[in-house]
Amino acid sequence: MTFIEMLQDAARRHDSLLCVGLDPEPSRLPRGWAGDAGRILEFCTGIVEATADVAMSFKPQIAYFAAHRAEAQLEELVRRIRTLAPGVPVILDAKRGDIGATAQQYAVEAFERYGADAVTLSPFMGFDSVEPYLRYGDKGAFLLCRTSNPGGDDLQAQRLASVDGQPLLYEHVARLAQGPWNRNGQLGLVVGATYPAEIERVRALAPTLPLLIPGVGAQGGDAAATVQAGWRPDGPIAVNSSRAILYASSGDDYADAARREALRTRALLNAARAG
Repeated sequence: MTFIEMLQDAARRHDSLLCVGLDPEPSRLPRGWAGDAGRILEFCTGIVEATADVAMSFKPQIAYFAAHRAEAQLEELVRRIRTLAPGVPVILDAKRGDIGATAQQYAVEAFERYGADAVTLSPFMGFDSVEPYLRYGDKGAFLLCRTSNPGGDDLQAQRLASVDGQPLLYEHVARLAQGPWNRNGQLGLVVGATYPAEIERVRALAPTLPLLIPGVGAQGGDAAATVQAGWRPDGPIAVNSSRAILYASSGDDYADAARREALRTRALLNAARAG
Protein backbone atom coordinates (compact mmCIF):
# COMPACT_ATOMS: atom_id res chain seq x y z
CA MET A 1 0.00 0.00 0.00
CA THR A 2 0.97 3.62 -0.42
CA PHE A 3 1.45 5.75 2.66
CA ILE A 4 -1.96 7.40 2.34
CA GLU A 5 -3.63 4.01 1.88
CA MET A 6 -1.81 2.77 5.00
CA LEU A 7 -2.96 5.83 6.94
CA GLN A 8 -6.58 5.38 5.92
CA ASP A 9 -6.49 1.63 6.57
CA ALA A 10 -4.98 2.01 10.05
CA ALA A 11 -7.51 4.73 10.90
CA ARG A 12 -10.35 2.41 9.90
CA ARG A 13 -9.01 -0.72 11.60
CA HIS A 14 -8.26 1.07 14.87
CA ASP A 15 -11.23 3.46 14.65
CA SER A 16 -8.72 6.20 15.39
CA LEU A 17 -7.56 9.66 14.40
CA LEU A 18 -4.73 9.55 16.93
CA CYS A 19 -1.07 9.86 15.98
CA VAL A 20 1.21 9.00 18.90
CA GLY A 21 4.31 11.18 18.94
CA LEU A 22 7.56 9.62 20.10
CA ASP A 23 9.66 12.46 21.55
CA PRO A 24 11.75 10.75 24.24
CA GLU A 25 13.55 13.08 26.64
CA PRO A 26 16.08 11.09 28.72
CA SER A 27 15.56 13.39 31.71
CA ARG A 28 11.88 12.41 31.81
CA LEU A 29 12.23 8.64 31.49
CA PRO A 30 10.61 6.62 34.29
CA ARG A 31 11.67 3.85 36.68
CA GLY A 32 15.13 5.05 37.53
CA TRP A 33 15.96 5.38 33.83
CA ALA A 34 16.00 9.19 34.03
CA GLY A 35 19.01 10.61 32.26
CA ASP A 36 19.97 7.31 30.62
CA ALA A 37 19.76 7.82 26.84
CA GLY A 38 20.54 4.12 26.39
CA ARG A 39 16.98 3.40 27.57
CA ILE A 40 15.24 5.39 24.81
CA LEU A 41 14.49 2.29 22.73
CA GLU A 42 13.14 0.35 25.70
CA PHE A 43 10.95 3.28 26.76
CA CYS A 44 9.54 3.90 23.28
CA THR A 45 8.96 0.19 22.73
CA GLY A 46 6.80 0.15 25.87
CA ILE A 47 4.76 3.08 24.53
CA VAL A 48 4.30 1.41 21.13
CA GLU A 49 3.24 -1.89 22.71
CA ALA A 50 0.72 -0.09 24.90
CA THR A 51 -0.83 1.94 22.07
CA ALA A 52 -0.37 -0.36 19.06
CA ASP A 53 -4.10 -0.97 18.65
CA VAL A 54 -5.10 2.61 19.49
CA ALA A 55 -2.87 4.70 17.21
CA MET A 56 -3.42 5.21 13.50
CA SER A 57 0.20 6.36 13.12
CA PHE A 58 3.40 6.88 15.09
CA LYS A 59 5.56 9.99 14.74
CA PRO A 60 9.14 9.77 16.06
CA GLN A 61 10.84 13.16 16.24
CA ILE A 62 14.36 12.65 14.94
CA ALA A 63 15.97 15.37 17.09
CA TYR A 64 15.14 13.52 20.31
CA PHE A 65 17.15 10.57 19.04
CA ALA A 66 19.99 12.32 17.22
CA ALA A 67 20.73 14.69 20.10
CA HIS A 68 21.54 11.70 22.29
CA ARG A 69 23.39 9.63 19.67
CA ALA A 70 20.39 7.29 19.55
CA GLU A 71 19.97 7.03 15.79
CA ALA A 72 20.58 3.27 15.92
CA GLN A 73 17.83 3.03 18.53
CA LEU A 74 15.51 4.89 16.16
CA GLU A 75 16.27 2.44 13.35
CA GLU A 76 15.48 -0.47 15.65
CA LEU A 77 12.36 1.26 16.96
CA VAL A 78 10.89 1.52 13.47
CA ARG A 79 11.59 -2.18 12.94
CA ARG A 80 9.80 -2.95 16.19
CA ILE A 81 6.81 -0.83 15.20
CA ARG A 82 6.48 -3.02 12.10
CA THR A 83 6.20 -6.08 14.34
CA LEU A 84 4.21 -4.65 17.24
CA ALA A 85 1.82 -2.50 15.18
CA PRO A 86 1.68 -4.05 11.71
CA GLY A 87 0.21 -1.76 9.08
CA VAL A 88 0.45 1.36 11.25
CA PRO A 89 2.48 3.96 9.33
CA VAL A 90 5.54 5.73 10.71
CA ILE A 91 5.89 9.47 10.07
CA LEU A 92 9.46 10.68 10.59
CA ASP A 93 9.23 14.20 11.98
CA ALA A 94 12.41 15.69 10.54
CA LYS A 95 11.24 18.98 8.95
CA ARG A 96 13.96 18.77 6.32
CA GLY A 97 14.26 21.53 3.73
CA ASP A 98 17.12 21.57 1.23
CA ILE A 99 17.66 21.24 -2.50
CA GLY A 100 19.43 19.04 -5.02
CA ALA A 101 21.79 16.31 -3.94
CA THR A 102 21.36 17.21 -0.27
CA ALA A 103 17.59 16.68 -0.45
CA GLN A 104 18.23 13.35 -2.15
CA GLN A 105 20.40 12.29 0.78
CA TYR A 106 17.79 13.37 3.30
CA ALA A 107 15.24 11.27 1.38
CA VAL A 108 17.57 8.26 1.61
CA GLU A 109 17.93 8.91 5.34
CA ALA A 110 14.18 9.04 5.94
CA PHE A 111 13.01 6.23 3.70
CA GLU A 112 15.96 3.87 3.37
CA ARG A 113 17.93 4.26 6.58
CA TYR A 114 15.02 4.71 8.98
CA GLY A 115 12.36 3.01 6.87
CA ALA A 116 9.72 5.67 7.51
CA ASP A 117 6.49 5.76 5.51
CA ALA A 118 6.35 9.56 5.45
CA VAL A 119 8.43 12.57 6.46
CA THR A 120 7.77 16.17 7.45
CA LEU A 121 9.35 18.84 5.24
CA SER A 122 9.78 22.60 5.14
CA PRO A 123 8.65 23.91 1.73
CA PHE A 124 10.42 27.26 2.10
CA MET A 125 13.01 26.49 -0.61
CA GLY A 126 10.38 25.54 -3.17
CA PHE A 127 9.35 22.46 -5.11
CA ASP A 128 12.87 21.29 -5.92
CA SER A 129 13.37 20.77 -2.17
CA VAL A 130 10.32 18.48 -2.12
CA GLU A 131 10.65 16.58 -5.40
CA PRO A 132 13.41 14.11 -4.35
CA TYR A 133 11.10 12.63 -1.70
CA LEU A 134 8.34 12.11 -4.27
CA ARG A 135 10.59 9.76 -6.24
CA TYR A 136 9.65 7.19 -3.61
CA GLY A 137 6.22 6.50 -5.04
CA ASP A 138 4.75 4.67 -2.05
CA LYS A 139 5.94 7.24 0.51
CA GLY A 140 4.35 10.44 1.79
CA ALA A 141 5.52 13.95 2.68
CA PHE A 142 3.83 16.46 4.98
CA LEU A 143 4.68 20.08 4.21
CA LEU A 144 4.75 22.63 7.01
CA CYS A 145 1.79 24.91 6.36
CA ARG A 146 0.25 26.58 9.44
CA THR A 147 2.25 25.50 12.44
CA SER A 148 1.16 25.58 16.09
CA ASN A 149 3.96 27.81 17.43
CA PRO A 150 3.28 31.53 17.99
CA GLY A 151 6.27 32.49 15.83
CA GLY A 152 4.60 30.90 12.83
CA ASP A 153 2.86 34.23 12.27
CA ASP A 154 6.21 35.81 11.40
CA LEU A 155 6.08 34.25 7.93
CA GLN A 156 3.00 32.07 7.53
CA ALA A 157 0.52 34.90 8.15
CA GLN A 158 2.17 37.33 5.71
CA ARG A 159 0.34 38.28 2.52
CA LEU A 160 1.86 37.60 -0.89
CA ALA A 161 1.62 40.64 -3.14
CA SER A 162 2.51 38.85 -6.37
CA VAL A 163 -0.18 36.17 -6.31
CA ASP A 164 -3.82 36.67 -7.33
CA GLY A 165 -5.97 37.55 -4.36
CA GLN A 166 -2.99 38.24 -2.09
CA PRO A 167 -3.29 35.03 -0.09
CA LEU A 168 -1.47 34.47 3.14
CA LEU A 169 1.69 32.42 2.76
CA TYR A 170 0.20 29.35 4.45
CA GLU A 171 -2.80 29.53 2.09
CA HIS A 172 -0.45 29.56 -0.90
CA VAL A 173 1.37 26.49 0.45
CA ALA A 174 -1.97 24.69 0.82
CA ARG A 175 -2.92 25.49 -2.77
CA LEU A 176 0.41 24.29 -4.12
CA ALA A 177 0.20 21.05 -2.16
CA GLN A 178 -3.34 20.34 -3.29
CA GLY A 179 -2.51 21.29 -6.86
CA PRO A 180 0.67 21.41 -8.98
CA TRP A 181 3.12 20.05 -6.41
CA ASN A 182 1.06 16.94 -5.66
CA ARG A 183 2.09 15.11 -8.81
CA ASN A 184 1.69 11.59 -7.46
CA GLY A 185 -0.88 12.16 -4.73
CA GLN A 186 1.76 11.87 -1.98
CA LEU A 187 1.53 15.20 -0.18
CA GLY A 188 -0.09 16.22 3.07
CA LEU A 189 0.06 19.34 5.23
CA VAL A 190 1.08 20.12 8.81
CA VAL A 191 -1.41 22.42 10.55
CA GLY A 192 -1.41 23.19 14.27
CA ALA A 193 -4.29 22.33 16.59
CA THR A 194 -3.89 25.70 18.31
CA TYR A 195 -5.38 27.44 15.24
CA PRO A 196 -8.71 25.72 14.44
CA ALA A 197 -9.91 28.56 12.20
CA GLU A 198 -6.79 28.18 10.07
CA ILE A 199 -7.26 24.39 9.98
CA GLU A 200 -10.70 25.00 8.51
CA ARG A 201 -9.23 27.39 5.95
CA VAL A 202 -6.53 24.90 4.97
CA ARG A 203 -9.15 22.19 4.63
CA ALA A 204 -11.19 24.41 2.31
CA LEU A 205 -8.13 24.96 0.11
CA ALA A 206 -6.91 21.35 0.28
CA PRO A 207 -10.08 19.28 0.69
CA THR A 208 -8.56 15.85 0.11
CA LEU A 209 -5.03 16.07 1.50
CA PRO A 210 -4.14 14.29 4.74
CA LEU A 211 -3.49 16.74 7.56
CA LEU A 212 -0.97 16.10 10.32
CA ILE A 213 -2.16 18.12 13.29
CA PRO A 214 0.18 18.53 16.28
CA GLY A 215 -0.66 20.55 19.35
CA VAL A 216 -3.32 18.47 21.10
CA GLY A 217 -2.49 17.56 24.69
CA ALA A 218 0.41 19.31 26.39
CA GLN A 219 0.35 22.19 23.87
CA GLY A 220 -3.27 22.95 24.69
CA GLY A 221 -4.99 22.44 21.34
CA ASP A 222 -8.74 21.75 21.52
CA ALA A 223 -9.39 18.20 20.31
CA ALA A 224 -13.04 18.73 19.40
CA ALA A 225 -12.42 22.00 17.54
CA THR A 226 -9.51 20.39 15.71
CA VAL A 227 -11.56 17.47 14.40
CA GLN A 228 -14.54 19.61 13.47
CA ALA A 229 -12.31 21.97 11.51
CA GLY A 230 -10.15 19.39 9.74
CA TRP A 231 -11.79 16.00 9.40
CA ARG A 232 -13.72 15.16 6.26
CA PRO A 233 -14.78 11.70 5.00
CA ASP A 234 -12.43 12.09 2.03
CA GLY A 235 -9.79 14.14 3.86
CA PRO A 236 -7.98 12.13 6.55
CA ILE A 237 -6.37 13.72 9.61
CA ALA A 238 -3.73 12.46 12.02
CA VAL A 239 -4.03 14.33 15.32
CA ASN A 240 -0.76 14.08 17.20
CA SER A 241 -0.28 13.88 20.94
CA SER A 242 3.21 13.32 22.32
CA ARG A 243 4.06 14.43 25.85
CA ALA A 244 0.58 13.92 27.31
CA ILE A 245 0.82 10.23 26.36
CA LEU A 246 4.54 9.61 26.84
CA TYR A 247 4.67 11.12 30.31
CA ALA A 248 1.23 10.26 31.62
CA SER A 249 3.10 8.62 34.51
CA SER A 250 6.68 8.75 35.71
CA GLY A 251 6.41 5.44 37.52
CA ASP A 252 6.56 1.76 36.68
CA ASP A 253 3.06 2.03 35.22
CA TYR A 254 4.17 4.47 32.49
CA ALA A 255 3.04 2.20 29.66
CA ASP A 256 -0.35 1.48 31.24
CA ALA A 257 -0.82 5.20 31.88
CA ALA A 258 0.14 5.97 28.29
CA ARG A 259 -2.49 3.53 27.07
CA ARG A 260 -5.17 5.10 29.26
CA GLU A 261 -4.33 8.56 27.96
CA ALA A 262 -4.24 7.34 24.36
CA LEU A 263 -7.65 5.69 24.78
CA ARG A 264 -9.02 8.86 26.36
CA THR A 265 -7.69 11.03 23.53
CA ARG A 266 -8.97 8.66 20.84
CA ALA A 267 -12.42 8.75 22.44
CA LEU A 268 -12.41 12.56 22.48
CA LEU A 269 -11.43 12.70 18.82
CA ASN A 270 -14.01 10.12 17.81
CA ALA A 271 -16.75 11.90 19.73
CA ALA A 272 -15.93 15.12 17.89
CA ARG A 273 -16.02 13.29 14.57
CA ALA A 274 -19.40 11.73 15.39
CA GLY A 275 -20.81 15.06 16.54
